[in-house]
Amino acid sequence: MGIEVVVEGLTKSFGKQNIWQDVSLTLPAGEVSVMLGPSGTGKTVFLKSIIGLLKPEHGRVLINGVDMVNSPERDIMETRKLFGLMFQDGALFGSMSLFDNIAFPLREHTRKKESEIRRIVMERIDIVGLLGAEGKLPGEISGGMRKRAGLARALVLDPQIILCDEPDSGLDPVRTAYLSQLLIDLNAQIDATMLIVTHNLDIAATVPDNMGMLFCRNLVTFGPREVLLTSDVPVVSQFLSGRREGPIGMSEEKDAATLAAEQLNGNGNGNGYGSAPRTVVPQLEPSPGMPVRQAALRRRERVLGMMGRLPEAARTAIMNSYTPAAGGARP
Repeated sequence: MGIEVVVEGLTKSFGKQNIWQDVSLTLPAGEVSVMLGPSGTGKTVFLKSIIGLLKPEHGRVLINGVDMVNSPERDIMETRKLFGLMFQDGALFGSMSLFDNIAFPLREHTRKKESEIRRIVMERIDIVGLLGAEGKLPGEISGGMRKRAGLARALVLDPQIILCDEPDSGLDPVRTAYLSQLLIDLNAQIDATMLIVTHNLDIAATVPDNMGMLFCRNLVTFGPREVLLTSDVPVVSQFLSGRREGPIGMSEEKDAATLAAEQLNGNGNGNGYGSAPRTVVPQLEPSPGMPVRQAALRRRERVLGMMGRLPEAARTAIMNSYTPAAGGARP
């Protein structure tokens, strides 16, 4: 099973530029979480801070008792072995075959024999649907195949935490749908804790157990997917609907005068931005033949236990999702 990741009061700056501040959240063990946000809000910086590749100025990231910000480097390096990282562009070596790219972490970080490495690599290649392409170079395959090869490489060391940096970038909607299903199937098979950074609304609506959003140097919200998907917070509502009207501007946030003018022109639905209530689509389930996703069972108990602390719209969406007649998730 995956490992819980606890983030406490994380603050990161580059020089005088504050990226985000006082970010606190918990990634539940084995569940799939998504971090949303407009371009330039520090989502990738957040991933790199969790794994210890970047050092925030304040706060902690606790994994199995190790603080990825402040612990000794040897402890951070050892804990980093629990991670698998899927980069935005696949980050494959252009001169190596897919097989050698995927085998690279095993050859670098283990003393396994080549026969064992081949068995592991071919298993991962099969999981991501690339059998038959293992001899090809990255330049000879499509962007979607490179993404899957990058995911296979992230899996070879049996990670308990998987970080995916915009896995949908450069993919068309059909390939994005296939990738979304692959991520859910993968979670069903290995029960790893997963954090996906994206601004793709299709992935956000169908894949995660939990969702968060970064905007204007702050974590706007993080919690069960239904909380964000039914939120009437203006920045969340604007992002999920893809409208121009709202706090998000072309560069970052809009100024107060622009926001006031937009709200005066709103249709009086409560937040001044004309957003209609959203329907929460069902979460993806594992493909036929896959095991039951244990994270979904744990999440159900966890979320039902916090119902009294959730907004009414989120509670309604959760209850609908767990009612068989509504076509929701299995108990």
